[in-house]
Amino acid sequence: MIVQIKGNVRFPITLDPTVWIFDDRKVILEEAFTKNKTDSDDEDDQPAKTAELFNQEIYFQKKIKPPVNKSLNRYEREQALKHSYVMPLEHFIKNAEINESAERVILKTDGDDNVISKEQLESSYLLFAFNGKPLKDDGPVQLYFGDGSNQHDPIKGIKEIIID
Repeated sequence: MIVQIKGNVRFPITLDPTVWIFDDRKVILEEAFTKNKTDSDDEDDQPAKTAELFNQEIYFQKKIKPPVNKSLNRYEREQALKHSYVMPLEHFIKNAEINESAERVILKTDGDDNVISKEQLESSYLLFAFNGKPLKDDGPVQLYFGDGSNQHDPIKGIKEIIID
């Protein structure tokens, strides 16, 4: 149930999608593509968002104790088991540091290999949980392009991501 990012990268990475259910970066599948559209429409609200983040930072600095990661309560655990989740790939791609000479990305699956561009990979999402459960039949992960163009036909059964 692991996926490797390797090839023409500075740091090869091994991903374990089974632990992403606890990761704060995960996104509900249904919200992943609507979020991108509303974010681009709300560019005028950027100063307000920046001010809000600044105010939150000042608030946290004034607290005596630093914020502590809270454990999930029963309701939050139940909600986690009801949704399908995707993980944005951009965080992992930045950490792997793709070399300048890289031209394409090969997605190794059980069937045919798929070839996509570096830009498509960087803006993509990996589906890792369907209805709160890990993907077993078509997994360990499925790739959705960030623009939602393959929303109804994701690339399934990805075992390796090879930067070429």
